[in-house]
Amino acid sequence: MSLEIEIRKSLRIVPNFPKDGINFMDITTLINNGKLFSKLINHLYERYKDSHIDYIAGIDSRGFIFGTPLAIKLGIGFVPVRKKGKLPAETFKVSYDLEYGSDTLEIHKDAFQNKKKARVLMVDDLLATGGTAEASLKLIEMTGAEVVESFFLINLKFLNGESKLRSKIYSIVDEV
Repeated sequence: MSLEIEIRKSLRIVPNFPKDGINFMDITTLINNGKLFSKLINHLYERYKDSHIDYIAGIDSRGFIFGTPLAIKLGIGFVPVRKKGKLPAETFKVSYDLEYGSDTLEIHKDAFQNKKKARVLMVDDLLATGGTAEASLKLIEMTGAEVVESFFLINLKFLNGESKLRSKIYSIVDEV
């Protein structure tokens, strides 16, 4: 069975969460399966091990789940892109609209240790309309780093979020 099919089968769709009309893609049923979660991280390691990536930037909060073990396996740093007010030092901020409201994301100004043109893999669980990913990409660029690729476990292509991103995109599950 392919990794895509295994992951599809492991996902749980929760209707009307967090509000009516939204079908929430629950990844907890993937990450609590140690064998499948490990298989996913190993797959990502094989994809990125020769990419000369300097850092992984994980988008709050589910991007942390996939980005951190991959960063450890690759032997590179992990940088969190956080919701407003969660980072203690000086930050860049970007506000954006989501499917059901608006929010603000932040990144430390020295997140990539002031390395200009740091090569970054941006990671999150889901690409929907692209607002969160676009804001995160802008933040990373504000530090002087560049996003060489964006990984999303799930890409809801029918929402056209890819059109907002200037980076290459890799996903395992398209449309669910």
